[in-house]
Amino acid sequence: MVSNVGVYDVICFGDEVPGVLAAISAAREYRRRTNRYPRVLLMSKGSLQEGIGGHLVRGRLSYLDRSQISLEIQKSLGIETFGSPAAIYKEFLQKSGVIWIALDPQKAHAALQQMLSQAQVDILSRVEIKSVSKQGKKIASITTSKGTIYTGKQFIDATVNGELAQAAGVNKLKGFETFGLPYSELPVTLIFETAGLSPKTLKELDYTYLKRFTNIADLEAQRFLLHAAGMDAKLVEELRMEMVDTRGNLKTLWAGTDYIDVRSPALSASYHSFRGTRLLFPQTSAVLDEGNIAILPGERLSWNALLFAVNSSEAEALANSGGKPTPRMLQEMSFLTTWLKSLGATSVISGSELYIRHAGNITGVVEPLTGAQMLFGGVPANEALATFSYHFDIRGGIVGIEETANNKGWLKNLNFQRPTFNIGIRHALVKNVPNLAVVSPCSGFEGFACSVGRIVEFNVAVGQGVGIAAIHAILTNKNLADVSNGEVRQVLVATNQLPKIFGVANNSEGTLMAQFEGLFDSSYIA
Repeated sequence: MVSNVGVYDVICFGDEVPGVLAAISAAREYRRRTNRYPRVLLMSKGSLQEGIGGHLVRGRLSYLDRSQISLEIQKSLGIETFGSPAAIYKEFLQKSGVIWIALDPQKAHAALQQMLSQAQVDILSRVEIKSVSKQGKKIASITTSKGTIYTGKQFIDATVNGELAQAAGVNKLKGFETFGLPYSELPVTLIFETAGLSPKTLKELDYTYLKRFTNIADLEAQRFLLHAAGMDAKLVEELRMEMVDTRGNLKTLWAGTDYIDVRSPALSASYHSFRGTRLLFPQTSAVLDEGNIAILPGERLSWNALLFAVNSSEAEALANSGGKPTPRMLQEMSFLTTWLKSLGATSVISGSELYIRHAGNITGVVEPLTGAQMLFGGVPANEALATFSYHFDIRGGIVGIEETANNKGWLKNLNFQRPTFNIGIRHALVKNVPNLAVVSPCSGFEGFACSVGRIVEFNVAVGQGVGIAAIHAILTNKNLADVSNGEVRQVLVATNQLPKIFGVANNSEGTLMAQFEGLFDSSYIA
């Protein structure tokens, strides 16, 4: 822990996993090149005594979104299901005991704590930024609300809303201003963990509800479904249709090694019938969505399922308040707890912080990253630091996007194919604050890019690169903003840390995405 003020080489603000691993990468790279550790400080407004690791740890998000590699690529390149992650992410997963998808928050905290300690990184908890001082364009120091000053050479912002960047005067687009929708924002989630409900029990409940809700002769079940639909017969029909696949089979939940994917609204309908609210998002501002559930030891299940509608100002305010759930959210959680216990749960614990998916994007980065560029395959293979594949995931939807697209003359659908693209760091480096990088969903994404770029696994690869770049900048006396992908890649090659590179140029889909993203004015980009 930090006891007195010191001068630091690298300061990272925000303890989301990509930021923590960026700080560790920086410390390790400096030691590799100088044989001694640098002074690195990880500061967070969260309570690090409660756990290090942001929304994965204090927010209890155990169901990891992994890179989604097509079977064709897996077979042709002989790579594993989740591809070839950044070396430091593989290490983190291994140390946290992740088998497939499920991350135990306690183990993740322990792994990060051990890695930070080994790298001799100082940590500082419950920090509020009072002001940022600059020398020329560069950040010189951060003054906290307690009046303490921390000086640094390189700075990394790992917050979902780019809080340090904003304090340093970096411009930011609100919500989905990239699409002319400054008030629209992705929903936030309060993750909860149940004990006493086994995967087997959940599977049986899901099947029972599915069978009954799809049987129109079951009058009692139909009454429940009608209540879940807010007495809207058309919505009842839509919900029923979502409970069967195209062949007419029930969409039962899928249980894997350490995870469960709920594929139908049957469980949700049961809850909303009990709750007396309409299962329609975002018209109903709190819904139990089809869950992504991580299976943890001791019959614990971690649910990513409870969505809350927020606008961009609300998302920003939540991020600024340390992601704390509001009284309204806790009240919904209380209803949900009662329902879960009626199903057999013996305990229900919710995260102390929310999972905030997105809260705007900074502008003025060295090389903005668009959805089209992802579809075209990302950075050139000879510059790439890793490869990532994930769908354009706007869970809960972007309010107003279809209407806005139609008004612009776009009559095609907005379901773009999944990109498989090579990763660089230039979208995270800030041009006008050349010793600052933003490694988070708030990086310099444009168009649909943030819906992929918000994923932790992607950002860890960027963070590892940024950590290395920060040290390269210090030791070669250059700006962080001037460090190239190639310079970082050379380090990964030299240290045997470069993963397999296999970005795919999907030119037809990339062209389509470029046409769509090109409909929107990008003159705001600095």
